[in-house]
Amino acid sequence: MRSALDESPVLDPPPPEFKENKPEVVASLKLKLLTAVSGLNRGLAAIEKDQKQADSAAKELEAVGGLVDLSTDLDKLQGRWKLIYSSAFSSRTLGGRRPGPPTGRLLPITLGQVFQRIDVLSKDFDNIVELQLGTPWPLPQVEVTATLAHKFELIGSAKVKITFEKTTVTPTGSFSQLPPIELPRLPDGLRPPNNTGSGEFEVTYIDDDTRITRGDRGELRVFVIS
Repeated sequence: MRSALDESPVLDPPPPEFKENKPEVVASLKLKLLTAVSGLNRGLAAIEKDQKQADSAAKELEAVGGLVDLSTDLDKLQGRWKLIYSSAFSSRTLGGRRPGPPTGRLLPITLGQVFQRIDVLSKDFDNIVELQLGTPWPLPQVEVTATLAHKFELIGSAKVKITFEKTTVTPTGSFSQLPPIELPRLPDGLRPPNNTGSGEFEVTYIDDDTRITRGDRGELRVFVIS
């Protein structure tokens, strides 16, 4: 429909049955998104077609969910979130589009589970990564958990800025008796100019058990509460 006065587009309101059936629509679209990213090994096995399908399914859910406003409901971020898909992992590096160690034969690193642990009171934002490091035979495989500690702040209704503080590497498995190793944040003068120790992302969908974010370098991430 077009206005008879200025020819500007006028959108019809959604039909009443949409509001009544919104929970069912959301549930259906969430299932569609989870199906699109299942079997992609969190994005490491994704090809271009898979990326497009995941992005399309995410956009449908984002559209139905509407604008996210964390300024009035920050508690929605609280909890331990499990990463089930990252579009950046298709680059075959653990850092996605940011610098990171490659996966494969040159440096045999196997990526395990990835989590985000968020505390809205202390403003702690920890990225937790489980890694398996290849070793020459007959040495046992080294398993570690790397915790990248950040602080976060809300810089918009749905945009979050995180600032890196330190990394703690904790041996697990056969070497779990070894103490954790703490790697502090480098002083500003010693860090490369392109590594500011901070990043931003926007929360484009969130509910009690599912969260979608889009990063400052175009990265799509999908999380479920764990």
